[in-house]
Amino acid sequence: MATPSTSPASAANSLVRALGVSDLTWLYLVAVVNLNVVPVVAVAGFKVMWLWAVAILLFFVPQGIGVIELAEHMPGEGGLYLWTKESYGDFHGFICGWCYWMTNMFFVPSLLFYVTGVTTYIVGGSTAAKLNDSRFFFFFLTVSLLWITVFANVRGLGVGKWVNNVGGIGALTIGGALIIMGAVVVTEHRGLLHWKDLAPGSLGALPLSSFGVLCLALVGMELGPIMGDEVRDPRRTIPRSVAWGGSLSALLYVGCTLALLTAVPQSQMAVVQGLLQAVDTMSASFGLGWILLPLAVLMAASIAGSTSAWVSGSARILFVCGLDRYLPKALGKVHPRYHSPHVALIMFGFLASSIIAMSFIGVSVQEAYLTLLDLAVALQMISYMYLFLSLLKRAFSKSSSPRYYRRPVLQLASVSGLMMATLGFAMAFVPSRQISSIGSFELKMVLTLGVILALASGLFVYYSRLRPAPEPEPEPSTV
Repeated sequence: MATPSTSPASAANSLVRALGVSDLTWLYLVAVVNLNVVPVVAVAGFKVMWLWAVAILLFFVPQGIGVIELAEHMPGEGGLYLWTKESYGDFHGFICGWCYWMTNMFFVPSLLFYVTGVTTYIVGGSTAAKLNDSRFFFFFLTVSLLWITVFANVRGLGVGKWVNNVGGIGALTIGGALIIMGAVVVTEHRGLLHWKDLAPGSLGALPLSSFGVLCLALVGMELGPIMGDEVRDPRRTIPRSVAWGGSLSALLYVGCTLALLTAVPQSQMAVVQGLLQAVDTMSASFGLGWILLPLAVLMAASIAGSTSAWVSGSARILFVCGLDRYLPKALGKVHPRYHSPHVALIMFGFLASSIIAMSFIGVSVQEAYLTLLDLAVALQMISYMYLFLSLLKRAFSKSSSPRYYRRPVLQLASVSGLMMATLGFAMAFVPSRQISSIGSFELKMVLTLGVILALASGLFVYYSRLRPAPEPEPEPSTV
């Protein structure tokens, strides 16, 4: 059987190291801070702030610790796919990578749905009302934006990183503006916030069904190591960018959620346009109505940058799976001019377009958005269980010495992160109040996840049989 014409190492080495500390910090900010998620969790009320605190302390911080430690142990293109494969074998590595990029098959369309929601809010009037319920409009604009993002990344990270950077600046600007306006409203006692609303009460009073979405909102620290062979000086760049990007992301999420709850009554909050509702309400009360349009444009830029980050990250997983021959080897090709995994990017574009088309079958735009989001939660939590299991193995193994953090820190982070990822996975199956048919929702979730995992297992078995046998190592000379 012929050996591969291009080895994984040589193909990965043909990528360009284009990302520095600032690039990766903006990438983390735009990938983690998905402002479209804020209305989804804010609609649960003020008690969701307790879930934010738990998710940040017990899931987000352990995630950063795990990413820094594992990237130090196992650098290279592929990130958590590589870590799982090295820790638990090729099959588990493939399942982890499969769930990771499939997550974004559902999450990227949900991001793009939000761009169309922003567009309809800007248009306003009766036209906006018609567009809000138009499946054709949402499909056409979503698919168009997807392919613009794909081709920007085909041109390489030298081009694609600027989409991420602009998106990160947009997220920081609109988040900062919203937090400042919310703070002014609270100090003038004109908002809806009453401190007694933040009292935790009983555990049953907490909106636990939102916990999975909160965990999904806080993923993204692994994106840097996934592009490990495209990061300049990764041992220095990744820890610094994780610290900066993680801190800013947590601040923006908590601040924006409080600002939204302060400005918009819970009963009137729109899932797809909720953040702009808050900006509109507060800016009008300050006589700054003109600010809505530029902030809406910045929000669209932020979501475009987030889309670009997740598309490029997903494509790298397809790329390394192609190099390892667990998916078609064409996915492991690098563009001769732009040095990008162009085949993997284009394949992701086609598959995501098909998901967008199927998501509208028999449901409204809002229900399609929420179902895509919950499927993304379930799949992402599977890949994160593998991430924390990989950290767990290193933390408790006496044969593996810690490189960045002390062993007790790694042990606590791995156990805490694994528990939160498992809880987030379970909560993905608890429907929100905006789902009209619970039976249809549960059936769609179970069947879709079952088909995705069965397909992954079948492809692994099939391509494992087609993989070239490894060349035998030369016997040592007896001379």
